[in-house]
Amino acid sequence: MIGFTTEQTKELKAKLDAKHVRVRQADGFELNYVEGWHVIAEANRIFGHDAWDRRTLASQCVWSGKSGGHHSVAYTAKVRVTVRAGDIKIVREGSGTGEGTAPSLGQAHDVALKGAETDATKRALATFGNPFGLALYDPTHLGVSKSRKKRVAVQNGPWVLRSADGADEASYDRPSEFVDALRKALDDAGNIERLFTTWEQNVDTVRALNRVLKQEQLTKSGVAPQLVAHLKRCAVALAGPKNKVEVQNDGETAHCVHSQAEQRKVDKSVLRFSEPKRIRSREPPAIPSSGSSSTHGKPPV
Repeated sequence: MIGFTTEQTKELKAKLDAKHVRVRQADGFELNYVEGWHVIAEANRIFGHDAWDRRTLASQCVWSGKSGGHHSVAYTAKVRVTVRAGDIKIVREGSGTGEGTAPSLGQAHDVALKGAETDATKRALATFGNPFGLALYDPTHLGVSKSRKKRVAVQNGPWVLRSADGADEASYDRPSEFVDALRKALDDAGNIERLFTTWEQNVDTVRALNRVLKQEQLTKSGVAPQLVAHLKRCAVALAGPKNKVEVQNDGETAHCVHSQAEQRKVDKSVLRFSEPKRIRSREPPAIPSSGSSSTHGKPPV
């Protein structure tokens, strides 16, 4: 965009954060909007406090009345916004309406006029991009960022253990009892498929338990890392030689032997916890003595 800095252009092309979108009901319809104070704050942030201004070109009271001891009025207003981008001045205009109801006529006029001017300012600034509400004019709201999932409320129990099929097996009042029960359920899984399905059914409870115990920083001594380590040990045990699936020899060439662990790779995204860092030894391998025999640089056998 001519006149704007690279950073300003990036901000103007950005999506409107969903957390700033408000909803109200009007004549049976649901309307999305951004509040006036937020739009003005965005103009100060992106353009600079001294790089833009607004001017009310016209305002008019279009209706007034009184009901139940209160005065009500309605206004229209036209506003001009001027933005200075380097040596360039960019001018945009917008019109808006405002209504006000108050015990005194003066207060009602004041509220309605301010509302109309703010509405007009919002519409003028919206022409600069999504951060000012332009994205809300698109019915599909493609210019609005997806709202983040609300954080699950921290619970204090009871802690419900779920089986592989999602059914409630038992409820525990103490975190230690739930942890012991989940360990046993993982031990008794019997196969890789049931092991990881059981974990998936209970991983949200493990996270909630971690928050209750204030173990957001996942140290090795935390409950969640201990359960993840136990899960991995169970997986290794189930993938051992006793669980290998033998394939018949056709009499000429033996087929490869596959374990259950090879049939289903571990989906690490399910664990939701980081892998422990591997530390490799930097010491060079031992060099065989001159008396040892070797062939083509290979170690003796």
